[in-house]
Amino acid sequence: MSLNLGTILQDSARARPDHPALRLDDRVVSYEELDRSARGVATHLVERGIQPGDRVALLVPNVPEFTMAYFGILYAGAAVVPINVLAAAPEVTYFLEDSSARLLIVHPQFEKAGRAGAEPTGVPVVIAGVEGPGTLADLAQADPIAGLHPTSADDTAVILYTSGTTGKPKGAELTHSNLFVNCAFVVPRLIPSDADEHVALATLPLFHSFGQTVVQNATLALGGTFTLLPRFDPQKAFEVMERDRVTVFAGVPTMYFALLHHEGGDRFDLGSLRYCMAGGAPMPVEVMVEFEKKFPVRILEGFGLSETSPIASFNVMDRGRKVGSIGYPVWGVEMCITDDADEPLPDGERGEICIRGHNIMKGYLGRPDATEEALKNGWFHSGDIGYRDEDGCYFIVDRKKDMILRGGFNVYPREVEEVLYAHRAVAEAAVIGIPHESHGEEVKAVVAFAPGQSASEEEIISWCKERLAAYKYPRILEVRDSLPKGPTGKILKRELR
Repeated sequence: MSLNLGTILQDSARARPDHPALRLDDRVVSYEELDRSARGVATHLVERGIQPGDRVALLVPNVPEFTMAYFGILYAGAAVVPINVLAAAPEVTYFLEDSSARLLIVHPQFEKAGRAGAEPTGVPVVIAGVEGPGTLADLAQADPIAGLHPTSADDTAVILYTSGTTGKPKGAELTHSNLFVNCAFVVPRLIPSDADEHVALATLPLFHSFGQTVVQNATLALGGTFTLLPRFDPQKAFEVMERDRVTVFAGVPTMYFALLHHEGGDRFDLGSLRYCMAGGAPMPVEVMVEFEKKFPVRILEGFGLSETSPIASFNVMDRGRKVGSIGYPVWGVEMCITDDADEPLPDGERGEICIRGHNIMKGYLGRPDATEEALKNGWFHSGDIGYRDEDGCYFIVDRKKDMILRGGFNVYPREVEEVLYAHRAVAEAAVIGIPHESHGEEVKAVVAFAPGQSASEEEIISWCKERLAAYKYPRILEVRDSLPKGPTGKILKRELR
C-alpha cells in the first residue's frame, strides 16, 4: 500500500491554503507557504542525488525550518533523522555514521557541534534559519516538486535514536503508517478539536517523538495551528498561550512544575486552554493536583516510547481519568503485563508492560539482535514495570532498566560511565538517578580514583559536559575510596542508591 506521511501537510494545504500552519512570534507561515517550501526542499534533495529511502539528519530546534525540512525530506521519499539539539560533536558523528545519513541540516545556533560532528563523516552540511546562497531558505525556493514520492506504508519515515543499557543509542525505525495513524487517528480521539480553533503550543522539542507526533504532526493533519517556543521558559510560555489563544498544551512534568511555581502565572488569561497532555516521565500527583487547582484545565497523562510512535496509552475524560495512572491503551493498541517468562499476569500483579499494535516500530536500524529481543512473541517489551487494575487502567511503578529520567529525557548510565572511565584519574565509576524536585531525577556520578590520581569535582563534571549532551552529564559527584561490589566484581548500584 502506498502511503507517505507527508500527505498530512499536502492535504491540509489543499484544503486550507491561507490558514496559519505555524507561527513563531510575529512570523506566521500559512499552509500554502509551508507546503511550497517543503516541495522546494524536496526538489533540491532529489537534484543533489538523495534517493528514496536515503536518510537526512536534522539538528534544528523548534523553528519553522524544522517543519519545512522535515516535510521536504518526506516529500522526496527519504527518511528523517532528527538529532537532539543538545548533542555534543562526538554524538552527532555517531548518529550520522550509524544512520548512514547523506546530509545534515543544522541551525546556526548548533552549527559548531554540527560541523564538528559532520567533518569526520564527510557528510555535507546545509544551514537552516538564515538567508543566503546554499542555505535551506535558498534551497526552498527551488521549483516545487510535482508530487510526493509514493512510499510504501511500511517504508521508514523517521529514525528516532533511543539509548539502551548496552551503551550506544539505537535508531528506532518508524514507518509512514506508524506515524500517520498515531497523529491522524489516535490523537484526534484523545483531544477532539475543531481545526479553526485548534492552537497547540510547540515547546516540546520537535526532534522528540512526543512533540513531533502530538503537536506538529497531529496539528497539521487536523489543519490547525501550532505556535513555536524554541526554548521553554514559563514566563514566555504564559505570554504565548495568552497571546495566541492556545487550546492545547503538551508538556513533560518539569514544565508543569515550572508553570505551577512561576510567580504571577495566575495573572495570565488561559481561558482558551482546553487540553493539557503530560508524558515523557511520570507526572507527580501533587503537581497535577495543585496545577489543576490553580488553572482551569484538566491534565491528561499518557505513556509511550520512541519505539511506539510514541503514544501507547492515555487517560481519556469519557472513561474516567485516574490520577497517577498512564490511562488505557489507545485506539488499535493492546497492552499486557508479563512476568520474566513472558507469561501474562493477572490484574494487580506487577510485571513488564508489553505493547502491540499499529504503533510499533519496524525495528532498530542495523540491530537485528536488539530488535528480536525487544519484539519477542509479537509484543514490544517496554522495559517498564507496571500493573493493570480491574478497570483496565495501567500504572507504572518502576523501571526494569537502570534508565534515569531527567526532565523528560532518557539518560542511560553506561553511556555516562564510559565517558567517566575515559578520564585519566577515574578507576571505578557508577551513575545513578536521585530524586529531584523539578527534574524528576538528577544524574549523580560516584567514582573512585586510581592510585596516585586525583581530580576536582569541577574537572570531572566539565570532562563529562564537553562529551555529553547537556541533559546527560552528572551535576552531582561523590568520590569514594572504592565502590561496593558483589562476588563477581560487579558494582552494586542498589547499595549506592
